[in-house]
Amino acid sequence: MTVTNIKRIGVMTSGGDAPGMNACIRAVVRTAAYYNIECYGILHGYQGMIDNKIFKLESNDVANIIQRGGTILKTSRSEQFMTAEGRKIAYDNLTKFGIDGLVLIGGDGTFRGAQVFYDEHKIPSVGIPGTIDKDLAGTDFTIGYDTAINTVIDAIDKIRDTADAHDRMFFVEVMGRDAGFIALSSGISVGAEAVLIPETHTYIDQLISKIENGYRRKKLCHIIVVAEGDDAGGAVKVAELVKEKFDHIETRVSVLGHMQRGGSPSCNDRLLASRLGYASVVALLEGKHNYMVGVINDKIAYTPLSQANKQEPTINDELLKLVEVLST
Repeated sequence: MTVTNIKRIGVMTSGGDAPGMNACIRAVVRTAAYYNIECYGILHGYQGMIDNKIFKLESNDVANIIQRGGTILKTSRSEQFMTAEGRKIAYDNLTKFGIDGLVLIGGDGTFRGAQVFYDEHKIPSVGIPGTIDKDLAGTDFTIGYDTAINTVIDAIDKIRDTADAHDRMFFVEVMGRDAGFIALSSGISVGAEAVLIPETHTYIDQLISKIENGYRRKKLCHIIVVAEGDDAGGAVKVAELVKEKFDHIETRVSVLGHMQRGGSPSCNDRLLASRLGYASVVALLEGKHNYMVGVINDKIAYTPLSQANKQEPTINDELLKLVEVLST
């Protein structure tokens, strides 16, 4: 490995929290220790840089956190960092600690901030995809996604029990303002009768027809999974539109909300977080700056932060077809 002159790195979490962030922090800190690099934690993301909430992290400080959800470094979104004045304050604070490299765990907003920060102050960074939405190009999976979909599956399995007991129709809203990966994967896995996502246009009349066909086949309970960003509206709006046709059927809405972000990370998320945390430190040492580290075909991959932002992941058409076929 070709080693650069980086001696001190900072690590932070930013944007929405995701299960597995703590496992990733642990990997960053311990990899840095292995290579004799000092590591500093930054509380509350970019705002913590501005507020000088920076402290040294040793290996012992990250003991017993791999199984914990949330993030010990906390997270937030910083409007102040969006200004040149705020970024200058952040740079000055990092300079006080001699930090010459950053590991940033977050999503596209985090990476956009890193690019601007480098352009102005030349502190190199490596991004790690930490978001339950799995909506970043350059990686097959993001930290938190696997745990989130398993949380959704567990919740909908329980909902189906009561839907079946009462012959009810449930509309379940899951997270996914701009991407339908959570809805699509969990919808297939729970045997949903329909899945509504932002990437495709929702035709209410077709949904009604599908439900009618189900009742003709004596299907007495229905689960409709709705991503929050679906163009027909969230689960509440879609349920209202459908209920106009099926006012004789008991209809319920469940919005799963932020429970999808919480909980102990799955084995897959702990493993992914550990691999990416390690790879991020190695990338900085090897001079791979301003990249996002991800996993593609089970191999570590490096994508420029600009491409991770601009490229939009696409939904697998085969999965869309699978919903249609298996829900008949």
